[in-house]
Amino acid sequence: MTQTPKTSARYDGLAEWYDEHNAAAADSNREPLLDLLGPGDGLCLDLGCGTGQNLQTLRSTGRTVVGLEYSADQLGLARQRATDGEALVQGDAADLPFADEVFSTIAILWLSTDVEDFAAVLREAARVLHPSGVLVFYGAHPCFNGPHTESRPNDGRIVHPTYRTVGWHPPAPWWGEGGIRERLGMRHLPLADLLNAFTAAGLTITRTVEPRTDPVPWVLALRAERR
Repeated sequence: MTQTPKTSARYDGLAEWYDEHNAAAADSNREPLLDLLGPGDGLCLDLGCGTGQNLQTLRSTGRTVVGLEYSADQLGLARQRATDGEALVQGDAADLPFADEVFSTIAILWLSTDVEDFAAVLREAARVLHPSGVLVFYGAHPCFNGPHTESRPNDGRIVHPTYRTVGWHPPAPWWGEGGIRERLGMRHLPLADLLNAFTAAGLTITRTVEPRTDPVPWVLALRAERR
């Protein structure tokens, strides 16, 4: 397994570029995310909140949002989007600075490709999630969106043999130019490893969605509960 460069080192200094580059994707995923979340109340942790592009979406469900982000620069932009009632905390997703069982909802959005040990993140998320609480995962589809995939004309995809290579992938020749991952690299976890990490953390997946944003799904969304 290759080591992931520190998130703070990769995103600090690039927060404004990332925020602008990712705006369209955040908008296109808003409705599928809302459908998966449903209305709710109580505390909701936006785990890896980045520049805060999803704060308003989470807030609109009726929940009180708390954001956690490792990159100081990204957190600075998130603070510009936060309301007076929202707490934003700098911290490590694999070592959360929260007590046990304090959140009724946890949203993990586009984080699995940036952390060294996503299984550890899920274990920590399960720890701070209230019993019967809901965790929503929304991120890169491990089969069709990753360092092993190559986009083709007419929304096609080629899957390279590096699909089974777990860990950090530097940019590959087929990644294209100018994208977030071409600039920052990407961590990959095969589908079986991703799903097994939920089970190992004591989370039960109750719904799986491949949002219809393209003919070949590039997003995988999961709703899980702590039981």
